[in-house]
Amino acid sequence: MACLNGTLSAMDFSDDPPAADSGDLELAITQVAAHPEPDGNLRVLIGTSRGEIRGVLHPCARHPGAVIYVAGAMGGFEGPANGLYGRLADRLRPAVSGLRIHYRRPGEFEECVLDVLAGVSFLRGMGASGGVALVGHSFGGAVVIKAGELSPQVCGVAVVSPQLHGTRTVEALGKPLLLVHGMRDGVLDYAASEDIHARAVEPKRLVLYAEADHSLVQAAADLEDLLASWLPKTVAARPPAGLN
Repeated sequence: MACLNGTLSAMDFSDDPPAADSGDLELAITQVAAHPEPDGNLRVLIGTSRGEIRGVLHPCARHPGAVIYVAGAMGGFEGPANGLYGRLADRLRPAVSGLRIHYRRPGEFEECVLDVLAGVSFLRGMGASGGVALVGHSFGGAVVIKAGELSPQVCGVAVVSPQLHGTRTVEALGKPLLLVHGMRDGVLDYAASEDIHARAVEPKRLVLYAEADHSLVQAAADLEDLLASWLPKTVAARPPAGLN
């Protein structure tokens, strides 16, 4: 993966449909703009050769690790469980930086994977020399699994109510994987998480909430606590660049 003025390319999407141009998928970061918010977060705009990626950065100056959060096929910054991502990123800011990303082209799998890879490159260019963990919901779950396979900077992946499409090569991830699903999910059955878990390699963990649906709003507090524990530990396990 490249730095801020570099080029990202992702060639192996395996079970996913080819891009319209049928060539290598490439994305170059051309410029970055940031606007401070009253809450201490930054609204960021990552200009690329394939369009602009909007994000919200929750910066942590004391530690080098980071987490990227992406939503379902419609994109957005909030995530499941009534805006989990904003709450969680603020809660974890003393320990890790957080970047919430809105896709350039929501619902287009390859493009969304490139957005996550660009987010990793952006964080590294901004000085996040530690590991980068990924969190994705629904469609975004498959997106972060694939991005985790492709990026050596990714140290762990957490997926919530994931879809199966895009996860056929999950065994290639080779990094800590946390799967969370509600057993009353009427959009994507929890069998999808069981299937992904069965095919993934260790270390892996599957957490099922019996009363929760696709958004996991019924288990919002438990889900937030779970991720607030798992993410910093996973990021901390990856030493900063130059020490590994």
